[in-house]
Amino acid sequence: MSRLVLVLGDQLSESLSALREADRDTDTVVMAEVADEASYVRHHPKKIALIFAAMRKFAAGLREQGWDVAYAELDDTENAGSIVGELLRRAEQTGAGQVLATEPGEWRLIRALKHAPLKIRILQDDRFIASHQEFERWAEGRKQLRMEYFYRDMRRKTGLLMEGDKPAGDKWNYDHDNRKPAPDEVDFGGPMQFTPDAETEAVLDLVEARFDNHFGQLRPFWFATTRAEARRALTHFIKNALPAFGDFQDAMLNDNRFLYHAVISPYLNIGLLDPLEVCEAAADAWAAGDVPINAAEGFIRQIIGWREYVRGIYFLEGPDYPERNGLEHDRPLPDLYWGGETQMNCLSKAVAQTRDEAYAHHIQRLMVTGNFGLLAGVNPTELHEWYLAVYADAFEWVEAPNTVGMSQFADGGVIASKPYVSSGAYINRMSDYCKNCQYSVSKKTGDGACPFNLLYWHFLDRHRDRFEGNARMGNMYRTWDRMDADRRDTVLKEAGAFLEKLDAGEKV
Repeated sequence: MSRLVLVLGDQLSESLSALREADRDTDTVVMAEVADEASYVRHHPKKIALIFAAMRKFAAGLREQGWDVAYAELDDTENAGSIVGELLRRAEQTGAGQVLATEPGEWRLIRALKHAPLKIRILQDDRFIASHQEFERWAEGRKQLRMEYFYRDMRRKTGLLMEGDKPAGDKWNYDHDNRKPAPDEVDFGGPMQFTPDAETEAVLDLVEARFDNHFGQLRPFWFATTRAEARRALTHFIKNALPAFGDFQDAMLNDNRFLYHAVISPYLNIGLLDPLEVCEAAADAWAAGDVPINAAEGFIRQIIGWREYVRGIYFLEGPDYPERNGLEHDRPLPDLYWGGETQMNCLSKAVAQTRDEAYAHHIQRLMVTGNFGLLAGVNPTELHEWYLAVYADAFEWVEAPNTVGMSQFADGGVIASKPYVSSGAYINRMSDYCKNCQYSVSKKTGDGACPFNLLYWHFLDRHRDRFEGNARMGNMYRTWDRMDADRRDTVLKEAGAFLEKLDAGEKV
């Protein structure tokens, strides 16, 4: 009996387990652009366009290889509007008795498949280096699940940057070399950009018509939409940007949105690139003497370390993970995240870049938009849904741990040993944002004082019972306690006034 083979929009890999298990002579591949997946959060138009265009081209490639592909475009009048609905429709058309599916990367969709009135066999997604079982074995019995130790196991498993049993250069981690502030000049023109072909333009027209009320600029659109293009983007980065990536990976600039970043995470996360091939390209560049070890190691750690680790956490912690709120923050997401006016230049720049590019790098997400949300006490579920919606590389398995865990400490410390909070001093050190801001980063209180300076102490004060005993935060509380009592009162009063303005929808 024939079977259906489900291929989702973030599973565009010819090595997909469901495709390997299938028989191209008898089985039918099902792919669908469905309203449910495009709008369960209000995804950035660029993200929707990237996935739809890449899906169409991937389907065409499968047909060229001899697969029977049942593909539903979004505006197909027969489109059922959901993944399960499309499977039911295709099962009725073909008489298929079973569905082969590679495990989705979101609990929401896993639940939908498991409750569907179909016989569905869900296969492991083995495009990752660590399986669920491997991560569970690593985590078992550990009091703290810290990424660094997991990363070392992944280095041993892959052999990347290893010299026998030892790490290359006798160090596992060169992060201390990768925290340089923004350079005066950037001699890299940015990630490789691609001119949309006719097929991509058709998708852009569709997305423009159907999702014009979603946050984000659709055009210009320059993402790669095929594996061949994604490979070119990777080669461009390795050759032209990776040598300086390590030094400046945490830096931010007013007038340069990309610095030395690869912007290949969307291609990795929808399946156009394989994580191991990406890391091997970086390791080969180091071995050839073209890239310093701190750059190669820092880049590889992001992929076989952090990327694999957060996926492990997401599936280990279970379906309730994205809704956790360990600090009981309940402030609604401020309008400034959707482009509302703000006098805070760092937030204005990060949000504008997000609107235009569907991209911001990890420090912009963690230490600008995330830091502000945590300091201001924003509901982490609302912030999680914002990140999931606005970034082209955001899928829940990778986004939720980064937001709920790393950024907002809403998981109670599963990922982070302390909250990632800072005053304006960190942003000033790592960027030139503060030079163009209406607030003064050097002012701690009074008219024009940087809101990050006020909110930092406000956060520590209101969560003192929880964090005072944290070994990594003791110095912060000792500094707070040494302040004059009147100054502490002023800080808390001014922070409270700022939050009142934020709640009232006033420009801050």
